[in-house]
Amino acid sequence: MADGRGGEIVVVGGGVVGLTTAVVLAERGRRVRVWTRDPVEETTSAVAGALWWPYRIEPLALARVWALRSLEVYEELAAGSGASGVRLVDGVLGETRLDEVDGWLTERVPELRATTAAEYAGSGVRARLPLIDMPVHLPWLRERLAAAGGVVEARTVSGFAEADAPVVVNCTGLAARELVPDPSVRPVRGQLVVVENPGIDTWLVSTDAAGDYAYMFPQPGGLVLGGTAQEDAWSLEPDPATAEAIIRRCAALRPEIAGARVLEHRVGLRPTRPAVRLERDTLPDGRLLIHNYGHGGAGVTVAWGCAEEAARLVG
Repeated sequence: MADGRGGEIVVVGGGVVGLTTAVVLAERGRRVRVWTRDPVEETTSAVAGALWWPYRIEPLALARVWALRSLEVYEELAAGSGASGVRLVDGVLGETRLDEVDGWLTERVPELRATTAAEYAGSGVRARLPLIDMPVHLPWLRERLAAAGGVVEARTVSGFAEADAPVVVNCTGLAARELVPDPSVRPVRGQLVVVENPGIDTWLVSTDAAGDYAYMFPQPGGLVLGGTAQEDAWSLEPDPATAEAIIRRCAALRPEIAGARVLEHRVGLRPTRPAVRLERDTLPDGRLLIHNYGHGGAGVTVAWGCAEEAARLVG
């Protein structure tokens, strides 16, 4: 199999997984170019909420390792100047009992505890976790990559063989469905609404009796409200009825949201797969191809851990 220890690397995909992978590689001394169809500010990652939480994705054991490593990085970033867009914010995950949370998480986040009746009407857990402002974080990653000598180039590809480098890293998310091709990659549509923040400074995720969920994430640019998880839905157009339902569900939890001015509507397609694909492969001409895709809605949660594993696979 091809060896990735020498030469340039092209990372295809400019979302959070692609940029983070490129940063790790460049800071380890590799010459890296990122090819992205869309500006980083317009990728699916830019739509994300984006709360670090160990969502259950396969392979579970590795996803835990990736998530914990990413948590370490985000905690370090949150302790910095704030330029990265990462903050540690208190919040509540509703409809969850403390004994339902994985033991490794309660050990790693010792302040995680059951909510009181005053904090949440139902059962819930409270924790202080990284909350990432993606419109700030993605450009920050691009600047960090540039500082390490890497570049981002606007390129649309129809196949990985087009990448003119000894090593190619596939971080294309949903586009991997056609580029690999991998029909197991499917979209899960997420719609959210950004409103003027009426004074909410904690995050909240809740699920109602019908199974619909509501979340609110206070970001510097407004209060991000969600959400939806529509499988195999491809539309990127915001649906007005869905937006109204999101605001209604969130206002049922925090009434002050009902009168908040709407600033923005966002839609993104989460690239889901039965399991994350993070492994070595080869192009038809023998060059090394690393796959790093299929993270679903957990891209932010596992980005740094997956990036370091991809760098290890490169060599």
